[in-house]
Amino acid sequence: MLAIFKREVQSFFTSPIGYLVIGLFLTLNGLFLWVFKGPFNIFDAGFANLDHFFLLTPWVFLFLIPAITMKSFSEERKLGTLELLFIKPISLWQTVIGKFLGTVTLAILALIPTLLYVYCVSRLGTTVDNIDMGVVLGSYFGVMFLIVSYTAIGLFCSTLTENQIVAFLFALIVCFVLYYGFEGISTLFSNGDFSLLIQNWGMKAHYESIARGVIDTKDLVYFIALTLFFLYLTVLQLQKLNR
Repeated sequence: MLAIFKREVQSFFTSPIGYLVIGLFLTLNGLFLWVFKGPFNIFDAGFANLDHFFLLTPWVFLFLIPAITMKSFSEERKLGTLELLFIKPISLWQTVIGKFLGTVTLAILALIPTLLYVYCVSRLGTTVDNIDMGVVLGSYFGVMFLIVSYTAIGLFCSTLTENQIVAFLFALIVCFVLYYGFEGISTLFSNGDFSLLIQNWGMKAHYESIARGVIDTKDLVYFIALTLFFLYLTVLQLQKLNR
């Protein structure tokens, strides 16, 4: 598993992919938060907080992580090297976890420089350092859970086809439906309790719950179960391909 993990990380940084992903993530966030006028601009908000960053980040990762994972198994299938993974003296679970951790590591490396935003915003307030660190830490924690969930979904979708573009689009659609789709569907119902039940099937409701700074067991269980479910589907699909 460690060898697969190292190979994944090295593949990101021995090619332009890793630098492109990190650069694109930071550029998009930087432009929308500090330069472009609009709903995400921190200066236009009138409040020294990072709410807009944590509203924007799930959408940026929703595109970037499928773009990273689309080649994980699709490329192996296309090049005919998937069979080499099957004959290695490691289990399919170890292979999947290795690739999973490689992608998660890249996403975390992209996220680390944004800690500078915390410092900048804390200095912008009327009262210096008057920023709710509990909410900030909770939001970063929520982003981490979104990253692992998106990654598990992306890996599964990459096992379904040899075409990387199709894998990207499939992962993008699944991530979008699971992040925002259920909230959109909930607006179709007038019954408040039923609408709330529908919302709780989606990632957005659980992400926003964690982002408030209160860690609820049900939110942790949701993300862990969702991640394990798609990793399990990934292993099942690889077993099917190995027959």
